[in-house]
Amino acid sequence: MAAMKPRTGDGPMEVTKEGRSLILRLPIDGGGRLVVELNNDEATELRNCLVEVTD
Repeated sequence: MAAMKPRTGDGPMEVTKEGRSLILRLPIDGGGRLVVELNNDEATELRNCLVEVTD
């Protein structure tokens, strides 16, 4: 039987470096968090897309 882990709260948006990957944890509406693993190139592309729409 798999170990059951308690659900944590939504928490803040955060990015951590794990090995060669960046892990983005993003709170979502309705509770929970979206967890995305990115490499450096993907993170740079995401940053550029966000800068374009926020300027």
